[in-house]
Amino acid sequence: MAAEALAAGMGVTAHNLGVRGETSVQIAARWRGESDPHLLAQGQMGIVLSFGVNDTTMENGRERVAAERSRKALGVILDEAEAMGLRALVVGPAPIDDPEQNRRIGDLSDSFAEICAEHGAPFIDVFELLLASPVWMAEVRAEDGAHPSSEGYRVLSQVVLGAGFLDWLGADG
Repeated sequence: MAAEALAAGMGVTAHNLGVRGETSVQIAARWRGESDPHLLAQGQMGIVLSFGVNDTTMENGRERVAAERSRKALGVILDEAEAMGLRALVVGPAPIDDPEQNRRIGDLSDSFAEICAEHGAPFIDVFELLLASPVWMAEVRAEDGAHPSSEGYRVLSQVVLGAGFLDWLGADG
């Protein structure tokens, strides 16, 4: 999406701090320490967050992270970002190739939308659109059941861009 921003005439530097398999609680514990070196003293800064699927994975008969803990982790990150003067945008969790886990992902996505509304942070709900996308779901099934190949990520980027990402990126404070 940085390429689309550049094409729209926006100067953008993006740093992906994602770690495959991490939960919201793990991200909440480390995001500031890893983000701080990338933040400039001047200029418009923002943070795009997207997590949650790993929280809904079952381990030993229960979710890795209970929904309330996931909600709290997101709230903590949004509070910290606001205190740092960072605008936050949250992209909700995406569906995978597991109907039962998708029920939990959909519920968590709805919860994340509520948390974002409480914090005044934009939320892009990708769950239903990707679940209905034959390309996304076929790509997820063809890969590891959770991550698509490039065509699936193209669909995801179209959903995010269509939901106002460039408008958020160009917004003043």
